[in-house]
Amino acid sequence: MNILNRIAADVRLMFRRPVRMQCGALCYRFKKKSAMPEMLLITSRDTGRWVIPKGWPMEGKLCHEAAAREAYEEAGVKGHASDEKIGFYMYDKGLNNGLKVECMVQVYPVVVLDMLKNFPEKGSRKLEWVSFGEAAKRVAEPALKTLILSYEQRLLGTMNQPSRSAAS
Repeated sequence: MNILNRIAADVRLMFRRPVRMQCGALCYRFKKKSAMPEMLLITSRDTGRWVIPKGWPMEGKLCHEAAAREAYEEAGVKGHASDEKIGFYMYDKGLNNGLKVECMVQVYPVVVLDMLKNFPEKGSRKLEWVSFGEAAKRVAEPALKTLILSYEQRLLGTMNQPSRSAAS
């Protein structure tokens, strides 16, 4: 029986699809009155669940540049994408042919400088600015929830740091 289990496991591995990589943008800004950070969530076009802008890598672009491009196409975001990824999360993406593939999304922070009124996917998604805590509640992927909350702590930590000139 042990040999049959081993053969079955080997066959499953042979037919397993490789993980696909995507580039994601955690878009954030600071509220004008309170200076507290908030982040942008969008809905997916197929299921309507809350997600961050993300997409496939683009030829000739680094992943953080592709993430910024996806943020523009999906949400009209103009901003600065950090080239330092803050982490990744996994999810199953449904393809047009009905198959599902496992995707690893590398996430890059994008500080939003402007929101455009017209952009390629306008009208096909909902966009909403929410607190990081609310964003973590809305997204489905546990690792994305963790990334959102840890990045908020990182932002808040930099806001509470005394400036070097004041400390001297």
